[in-house]
Amino acid sequence: MAMVGMGLQATQCHESVHHHHRGHLLSAPEPSAPQPSVPEPSAPGPSSRAVPGSGSLIRRLLQLYVGLALYGASSALLVEAGLGLEPWNVLHQGLSELTGVSIGVVSIGVGAVVLLLWIPLRQRPGLGTVSNVFVVGLAMDGTLALVPDVHSFGVRVPLMIVAIVLNGAATGLYIAARFGPGPRDGLMTGLHLRTGRSIRLMRTAVEVAVVVTGFLLGGTIGVGTVLYAVAIGPLAQFFLRVFAAPTPSAGSTVAAGASPRRAILRR
Repeated sequence: MAMVGMGLQATQCHESVHHHHRGHLLSAPEPSAPQPSVPEPSAPGPSSRAVPGSGSLIRRLLQLYVGLALYGASSALLVEAGLGLEPWNVLHQGLSELTGVSIGVVSIGVGAVVLLLWIPLRQRPGLGTVSNVFVVGLAMDGTLALVPDVHSFGVRVPLMIVAIVLNGAATGLYIAARFGPGPRDGLMTGLHLRTGRSIRLMRTAVEVAVVVTGFLLGGTIGVGTVLYAVAIGPLAQFFLRVFAAPTPSAGSTVAAGASPRRAILRR
């Protein structure tokens, strides 16, 4: 009996130790997998870890501001060619003639007013929207100050063609960066969403009104205006594919949501 008692006592002691070990199995590391006392060389700390997507963001920011600057420069070249401007710049030039203020400053003022119209239309601007207001106008005035006046018809025609192609490339650059549409495009897409009318109809109605008003104020309409209207869509579509940037992550704080697919986004 003493031997049986001793056997039972030993068995209970073994089960108690086994139960104690199982209860702490999840909280204590196994002897066969010791924790390293220093970080492994292949696991860099937070200070050396690269920020995901930082290269893509830098590329998109460069696209945005280079595109906006080139847009302003191309618009200035159309002014220098003197053979007709794009619709909104017909208005800007007319207001510039009326007020004596530079066309770039007028562009900034009109852009700011149009951006205020986004509020009742419940449009949400992005970084590109706000940057568009200022960068394009400043680039226009800067280019006009640097480029000499052109009088020869043999120079004005090639200058007009170069300006329109450059404008298409600039449009592709800054739209492909995906930081939000320009204020004037947001006005048209906002009217489309609020009225239920097609984007084509809203764009046509707004730009016809803009061109007529600008012409009455002294803005330039000509072959350049017609050529721009015909060529800018295909050019923008081509350069959008050329300069397509990686899609921004869902957590981006600077990229606005995508605008309707059928809108050709110009300033």
